Amino acid sequence: MPRFFCDAALGPGAELALPPGAARHVQVLRAQPGDTITLFNGQGGQWQATVRRMGRSEVVVQVQSHEAVEREAARAVTLAIGMPANERMDWLVEKATELGAVRLAPLHTQHGVLRLSGERAQKKQAHWQAIAQAACEQCGRNRVPVVDAVRDLGTFLREATGRRAVLSLAEGAVPAREALAGDEALTVLIGPEGGLSAAEDAQARAAGFAPVALGARVLRAETAAIAALTLALG
Repeated sequence: MPRFFCDAALGPGAELALPPGAARHVQVLRAQPGDTITLFNGQGGQWQATVRRMGRSEVVVQVQSHEAVEREAARAVTLAIGMPANERMDWLVEKATELGAVRLAPLHTQHGVLRLSGERAQKKQAHWQAIAQAACEQCGRNRVPVVDAVRDLGTFLREATGRRAVLSLAEGAVPAREALAGDEALTVLIGPEGGLSAAEDAQARAAGFAPVALGARVLRAETAAIAALTLALG
């Protein structure tokens, strides 16, 4: 059954027009009045809805019953990422959402080649948030991970709390399979294509990020992020 994110109050009997993106998708699927779709708004569970009217650009549905379905990971994991360039960040947001990350924090770092500010940064944040929503539609999650506004690494480190780890080449870094195990909330910091600089790595460790290592091979930034997330979520 087609699933759509709908950022609106949902309740039995409510009649509403779908957001433009969802409406276009319903039209592409050639849905007809009387067909059933699934809606979720990120507030928990999902709703069955019936298509009432199909216009040229508008699709009106009526909300029916609520299903208390949750498909969240047992552990809340945040990925803080020195943004990789081009489509790799898009790919990473999509896959991290599918795997179960609850938050993604895109960061400016010394070796990162992607630089965003002002309106361009806001547009990228909205773009990545939309990717996360679409990934939830596909994978069955009913709670959409938050994509933070782009920040510099120093700001992020000053605000970080709770258990936290950084992928690191520092001497004494603990193997990730061991270091990332557990069930408490966790933040994992990963550098961009060139990794964190030695100064940034030291800064993260001084801010309470435990150094962890993924092994002897050199991984792409997005591969390392997915590997770390997979280990953290067991």
